[in-house]
Amino acid sequence: MYEAYGEDDAMTWSTRELAELAGTTVKTVRHYHQIGLLDEPERAANGYKHYEVGHLVRVLRIKRLGELGVPLAQIAAMGEGDPNPDDTLRMIDAELAATIKRLQLVRAELAPILNKQAPTDLPPGFGETSTELSDADRAMVLIYSRVYSAEAMDDLREMVDDANRNPIDAEFDALPADADESERQRFAEVYAPYLRELTARYPWLEQPGTHTTRGEAYTGKVVGEAITSLYNPAQIDVLVRVVALMQEDSAAEN
Repeated sequence: MYEAYGEDDAMTWSTRELAELAGTTVKTVRHYHQIGLLDEPERAANGYKHYEVGHLVRVLRIKRLGELGVPLAQIAAMGEGDPNPDDTLRMIDAELAATIKRLQLVRAELAPILNKQAPTDLPPGFGETSTELSDADRAMVLIYSRVYSAEAMDDLREMVDDANRNPIDAEFDALPADADESERQRFAEVYAPYLRELTARYPWLEQPGTHTTRGEAYTGKVVGEAITSLYNPAQIDVLVRVVALMQEDSAAEN
């Protein structure tokens, strides 16, 4: 059934033949030589390389480890005498598990974007609760995510959800830049109780520096600059009036 070969009949292959048999390319085989993964074969009198079975097995092992995700540099470090590199494979398995988890989270974030046409420019978790946010509010959420803690952002998600159900936020978004004095004061007096309620639910809002990731002074400067840039003069004036009204109430209570 099998033919018998003597030493003089040992089969050898050219670089092209080896690459074809191993299911790779001549360029790849040459690269293995260059980085020390594959020993150079003997050459015939005509100068052509003669690859033997050992070379073929080595190329096939390299190819298999590559398919499993082992980097070529790691294969070189393992050498030829380690056909079962448990530690390396466990590390790759852990990295793959982390990648799968990350991709699953991305898919979960894509779902509300695709199903409900939610904005794509918001931090994770805001997809389902942010469809009614104004452009300015969406920008503020992005900035908050860079200066506030994860716990603060969790609270902010709840606030955004509440805001979507509260018409007062829509009225604030619609406040024109040329709103007159009486309109600004009226709205501030309506808005202040709503913000007092939020402060009661989330006490850290009175001391936001306790929930920053970059320090109170830096966060205050960034947030202040963002508010000034993103909201119109009437909206900013209303916010200033609201703070003053809340401070007056606190002073009266004390």
